[in-house]
Amino acid sequence: MALFKLSRHRKYVSDERYYAWFELAYTAVDVCAAGLFVIGSVMFFFEEWQKVGTWCFLIGSICFALKPVLRIIRELRYLEKDDYEDLAKRLKDDP
Repeated sequence: MALFKLSRHRKYVSDERYYAWFELAYTAVDVCAAGLFVIGSVMFFFEEWQKVGTWCFLIGSICFALKPVLRIIRELRYLEKDDYEDLAKRLKDDP
């Protein structure tokens, strides 16, 4: 059984809104993480801002850790919709 299989995502046409929300959340977390890393990097040029910059790096790292968690949650929701026979067949068919 392969997770993150795009063909399976298209199976659930009724879930387009749900999928779109996950993609929006994923992108928002990505932008926040990148922004925090840029801000933290600039803060490291100034000694008085290094502590705040370190916090920006920590929060940015947590954001990057949230990205795969969001994808796993989305995939588990798709797995929830399948019955066990389909899951077993997909597992058997995947190389």
